[in-house]
Amino acid sequence: MAVRLNVTYIILGGHVEVQRYRYLYFLIMLTAYILIICCNASIVSLIVIHKNLHEPMYIFIAALLINSVLFSTNIYPKLLIDFLSEKQIISFHACQFQVFTFYTLSMSEFLLLAAMSYDRYVSICKPLQYPTIMRKNTVSILLVLAWVVPACHVAVPVTQNVNMKICHFTSKSIFCNGVTRRIFCDTSGTFSVLSLIVFSNIGLCPMLFILFTYTKILIVACKSSANVRNKATQTCLPHLLVLINYSCLLTYDVIMIRVESDFPKTAQLVMTLQIITYHPLFNPVIYGLKMKEITKHLKRLLCQDKVK
Repeated sequence: MAVRLNVTYIILGGHVEVQRYRYLYFLIMLTAYILIICCNASIVSLIVIHKNLHEPMYIFIAALLINSVLFSTNIYPKLLIDFLSEKQIISFHACQFQVFTFYTLSMSEFLLLAAMSYDRYVSICKPLQYPTIMRKNTVSILLVLAWVVPACHVAVPVTQNVNMKICHFTSKSIFCNGVTRRIFCDTSGTFSVLSLIVFSNIGLCPMLFILFTYTKILIVACKSSANVRNKATQTCLPHLLVLINYSCLLTYDVIMIRVESDFPKTAQLVMTLQIITYHPLFNPVIYGLKMKEITKHLKRLLCQDKVK
């Protein structure tokens, strides 16, 4: 499907029985999107309102939840429109913008988790130096870098895509991600090298840094008092759960990009929907239930609502 008024359109061919179940799909995904916004916004609002939560650890959590909302907003509105449309298409340039935003925010998640792990490392391993190291300026710089560095990295291969020749106009996905690279005539060479560099710099390196910091925390906690061990467990466990969950889902995305196979279309759709639904809902639930101070404020809020 090619050119209309000099605009190239890509068919999103990953949908399954969309004509038959369009309203069911729309209702389920609309409900999920509303839940994602409400759950994440609730935790962020608590962090903003309560001054005792104006600490680096909670600021990073708020940033992570905002990142989840932005990630979902990059996908859900277009997806909801597609469910109600006769044809599931997207312009080439809009598709590339969605790819750029998808991977920028995905990689930002790793850098935000790396910033959290550094904050916990300083707090537990160097408690006396914590106030001087984790100052407001330091937190601000880490937050800016967590979004700017991935954007600069991802912009390079995406910019290259804009100038590549298109041989296929159908993508085997329901939105534009790495799978969309198969529409190009040449999917190897420079693109693969750039993708590997991006993945190593803003995916693998933060992951290794996180593992290093939590290993150091574990060693210090084992040698310290029960109070330190409890503190390490309460504050580090939610971050590790989020990291493990997100790493598994992102691994699936990488596998689907690299493996050229006839993966069942329905199974692929289910897994893709998990990436964009499960994780953005998982984050606020984990932090709402596992972070003691946030849980306390949530309980107070719910109790007030019941009284009213």
